[in-house]
Amino acid sequence: MASEELARKLQRRLDVQCESSESVLPANKTAEEPREKATVVNGDATSELTAKLNRRLDIHEGTAKPVQTKVFNPYTEFKEFSRKQIKDMEKMFKRFDSGKDGFIDLMELKLMMEKLGAPQTHLGLKNMIKEVDEDYDGKLSFREFLLIFRRAAAGELQEESGLMALARLSEIDVSTQGVLGARDFFEAKVQALSVGSKFEAEIREEQEERKRQELERKQRRAAFKELQSVFCS
Repeated sequence: MASEELARKLQRRLDVQCESSESVLPANKTAEEPREKATVVNGDATSELTAKLNRRLDIHEGTAKPVQTKVFNPYTEFKEFSRKQIKDMEKMFKRFDSGKDGFIDLMELKLMMEKLGAPQTHLGLKNMIKEVDEDYDGKLSFREFLLIFRRAAAGELQEESGLMALARLSEIDVSTQGVLGARDFFEAKVQALSVGSKFEAEIREEQEERKRQELERKQRRAAFKELQSVFCS
């Protein structure tokens, strides 16, 4: 089964990591001692990868402990985008999340790229996901989807990459950089104030729009009742 093959590959990766750590065991340690799962290796990127691989194995074996996750708020984490831009990204994400599970998997991404007019090979699609797949689950969460547009706005994507094609061909304009793109402290302060006031203005506009729609519904309801009373009299 594919899951068993994945487990074997992850185990081999862990074995390599553990062997490398055992080669530098202190004098008072022996290779025969029980080997615990590696959680820190030199405090670098290797330790993070090892921890994630351990987590994947625990999930596969059903021994994983629930992880306390903090609530994701796109408006506070992605302050470089306006509320409208984030709402547009969310609308696009949900449109292609055909499984309605909160993720865009490989096949859904394939359909998205075809709809955008930039079809990708199977390997190309896997590389697209891999580039922003922070939790190594092989699919895109909404946060990882937003990372695509952040990196596109910051100029961190290669021009010929599938992710750049996705960002460029979507109808969402992320060409303007926000506070994070400011060149100095004072410019950042000014932009921070303008972003805050812009968010407030957008919220007010949304509230006014809802009020207007509610007023129109009431007016239509009153007109219908008046017309109904004329016919019934």
